[in-house]
Amino acid sequence: MITNDNKLMAQWAMDYALKNGCQAAKVTLYANSNTSFELRDAKIDRLQQASENGMGIALYVDGRYGSFSTNRLNKTELETFIKNGIDSIRYLAPDEYRVPADPERYFKGGMPDLKLFDPQVFSLNPDTKVELARAVAEEILGKDDRIISVESSYSDGEDASYLLISNGFEGEAKSTWFSLSSGVSIRGEGEARPSDGWYESRLFYNDLPKTDLGKKALERVLRKLGQEKVKSGKYTMVMDNRSSSRMLSPVISALYGSALQQKNSFLLDKVGEQIAHSKLVVTDIPHLIGANGSRYFDNEGVATLRRPIIENGVLKTYFIDTYNGKKMNVAPTISSPSRVVMELGTKDVQGLIADVSKGIFVTGFNGGNNNSSTGDFSYGIEGFLIENGQLTQPVNEMNVTGNFLTLWNSLAGIGNDPRPDSSWQIPSLAFDGVDFSGL
Repeated sequence: MITNDNKLMAQWAMDYALKNGCQAAKVTLYANSNTSFELRDAKIDRLQQASENGMGIALYVDGRYGSFSTNRLNKTELETFIKNGIDSIRYLAPDEYRVPADPERYFKGGMPDLKLFDPQVFSLNPDTKVELARAVAEEILGKDDRIISVESSYSDGEDASYLLISNGFEGEAKSTWFSLSSGVSIRGEGEARPSDGWYESRLFYNDLPKTDLGKKALERVLRKLGQEKVKSGKYTMVMDNRSSSRMLSPVISALYGSALQQKNSFLLDKVGEQIAHSKLVVTDIPHLIGANGSRYFDNEGVATLRRPIIENGVLKTYFIDTYNGKKMNVAPTISSPSRVVMELGTKDVQGLIADVSKGIFVTGFNGGNNNSSTGDFSYGIEGFLIENGQLTQPVNEMNVTGNFLTLWNSLAGIGNDPRPDSSWQIPSLAFDGVDFSGL
């Protein structure tokens, strides 16, 4: 939690920097805390509690720039810290593009509380947390003779920040999170030891699902028994909502100003062009009350806005901060998306699977990589063979390969089931004609 005294300290630090050689300054206060209770076979294995309070300060000195951080928040030490920072920056080469954002773009306030903070994070009894984790484990223990070990955990935390910029910005944000998880490993065929798990996370404790996590973890691992490779070829790929964002993440990363400025993006100069199937609609929706990822300003203090990212397959925007915008001589937008929301279809994942005569249902990844310049990718996967709308053989030790532009243009189906605990609302997805290598 950030106190009023700490806010006054931040104001003093900014003023001190301006009086001692800085033309501009940005001060960020941060306060984070978390607790976790990890159990093995329903017995406490590890307890952890951590908190961090500190200050980050960005200094603009005679056309030069540097950023520093410290957790020693008293005036005497901060004086030395800031002066040393200013002195060291003067040894750096000038960088004309390093300036604070235009004040006209700052968030001005006057908006309703986003309701991302649950005060129960400070009052929950530790015994309650342990019992929740134990109950998850007891959903698994003794349910199958092949079980080797069961892990479960409860964790929660608070994140708070306060941002002050010398050319006219002041803003504060805070949020909480609560999570439960389960994991189980079993004896498989031969030396195989399949494992899997399930987790749930919410901003508010009362919204956190507290049952069936262990049951789902056990169901997921048992269905892996008998995993094999299948014949290489082109398949319809269906991805569950825990893995589907893996195929969107490199697309979003290719839209960042840093990648564009370094010409390390396969989506360079693609705004206004068709980059995906016309059914794909992705929007940044940052002001949804009580939702993961919601925020009113970015790390530059720039106001967030509802923003189309991809509309009917056409790329609509880049995420360009002030620095990279100046380097590229283009207007900045926002440093990063807030809450990435894909327009949903009408079917759940079972409905997508039912439409497939020959396919592979991807439920997880085992390593791999992608080329950010070309969009080529290769990932190890695990999942299930789909035959005539049914899951049949569990598969593993296979690779899916391709190019993201080709992949997204082959989008065949969009589910209706994004995970509620994610700031990326990406449902289950289906793609036609995807290359898999196995036998």
